[in-house]
Parts: sequence; structure tokens; C-alpha cells
Amino acid sequence: MNFRNSIASIALAAALCVTLTDVWAQDVSKYPNWKGQWSRVIVPGVSDGLNPSFDQTKPWGRGQQAPLTPEYQAVFEASLADQAKGGQGNFIDHSARCLPAGMPLSMVAFFPLEFIITPDTTYVVITGADHLRRIFTDGRDWPKDLEPTYQGFSIGRWIDEDGDGRYDVLEVETRGPFKGPRAFDSTGLPLHFDNDSVFKERFYLDKANPNILHDEITTIDRALTRPWTVDKRYRRNPDRRAIWPEGYCVDTNNHVKIGEEVYMLSYDGLLMPAKKDQAPPDLRYFKRTGK
Repeated sequence: MNFRNSIASIALAAALCVTLTDVWAQDVSKYPNWKGQWSRVIVPGVSDGLNPSFDQTKPWGRGQQAPLTPEYQAVFEASLADQAKGGQGNFIDHSARCLPAGMPLSMVAFFPLEFIITPDTTYVVITGADHLRRIFTDGRDWPKDLEPTYQGFSIGRWIDEDGDGRYDVLEVETRGPFKGPRAFDSTGLPLHFDNDSVFKERFYLDKANPNILHDEITTIDRALTRPWTVDKRYRRNPDRRAIWPEGYCVDTNNHVKIGEEVYMLSYDGLLMPAKKDQAPPDLRYFKRTGK
């Protein structure tokens, strides 16, 4: 009898597995094909490929023509002035301490992105200091009392725009509280220091080229005079077995932040100034020896 019960249990488990697999296969057929390795589109004559801009169609920094308020335009100009002297400007913590960039700069795709779609969650694998985004599509409501994070909290919904039974668009809203300060690009183009941004995105494949993925992202932030929308584009690697790069800022970072100042670590392992006439750090806790 026990033997028969065991056979029945195994048969039931196998039937459930087949059923769940069939349901999952049906679910997968409803979603777009975003498999592969996605790299940011580099516009010739606009980007050198090394310093990506938030709006890919315009040069970084002032060339972005961001709709900043006068207060945050002054913050931006101060960042540029500090960088002109050899400093890091508003990008100080990201460059000197290798902190995550957070939303929205994490979607600039310093490294190729990967999108993993499941019925409940879409994952964006980022690489580097920014590891992962989770976009929940399971119908949940906004949670209360969230702790600040770099990526924020994202809720999305799938849309079948052309009515063919397959989803075409993923609409996403991302809210804080965020960890900060954050910037749109490496020049320190700032977001508001209250870290209370809202981002609304529309992800979809290009109708003329299914190997181009669009991320229309609108930033709503008190540092801006109006919502700012850009169309970020990513190109799929034709190699289905592409090699995924691995990058860690701490491996090659020669910036050293002491207090509010950033210094450089020279090739011979000594601390050196990053800016002209920069004062050395306070060495009161070190024993000084006479000559």
C-alpha cells in the first residue's frame, strides 16, 4: 500500500510539473523578446563613447540643455568649475568612493544591460556599482515606510497596444526615497538634494528594428522647471553567446576622499593633491618625526 501511495504521489507531482511548465510557457509567449545583451546607442559626433550623457542625442554637461531651476543651475556651474580645477564636483562620491549612481544614471548603461522577464517581476541586470533593478508587475500597491535606496522602488504594467495578444510596452513608475546626492551624468548635472524624484518609463522594441530597445524616461524632480523626457536607446548584441564584462570601480580607483576633499593616489603609492594649491589633509593623529 505504501508503495502504491508513493507511486501516486510521484505521478501527481509529475502532473503538476507538466501543468506548471505548460502555464509558464503560455505566459512567456505573451511577453516580448528582450533576450540578449543590450548596449547603449552611441551617436556619432555627440559622444566619444567614454563619457555617456543622459540624453544620448546631445553632448554631456551643458550640452544636455537640462531644464534646471536657477538654484540648481548654480549648483551645476559650481560642479563644472570644481572639475575644471581638477576636482570631482557633484560626482565626488561616485568617483572617489565608488558608490552606485542610482536612478536615473544607472540606466545610461556604462556596461551592457540584461533584461530578465517573469510574470511577476522584470529584472534589469546592470553590472558595476549598480547591480540590479526590480520592476514589480504583480499588481502590488506602493509600500509605506520605505528605506532610501539608490534605485528606488519600481512598479510596472504590461500593455498590448496593437491587440495581437502579446505585450508591446512595459510602463514603469519609480519612486523614492532615494539615496543621494545623485546626478544625471559625470559632470555633476544635479537632481534635487531632497532625493524625492519620480521617474516614468516606457520600454518597447523599435518597430523598424527589433534589435533596438527604447527607454522613454521622464524625470520629475524639484531641480527641474518641468518634467524632462529623453529617449534612451539600447542595441542588442547579435552574438547570442556574448561575453559579459565585469567591472568594479574599486579595482582601478585612485581617488581618496578625506573629509570633504578628494586627493589622488600616485603610482608610487603616495598621496598627492588633485587640484592646484590643494592643502594636505589634517595629520594630527600621525606622529611627526623631525629631520
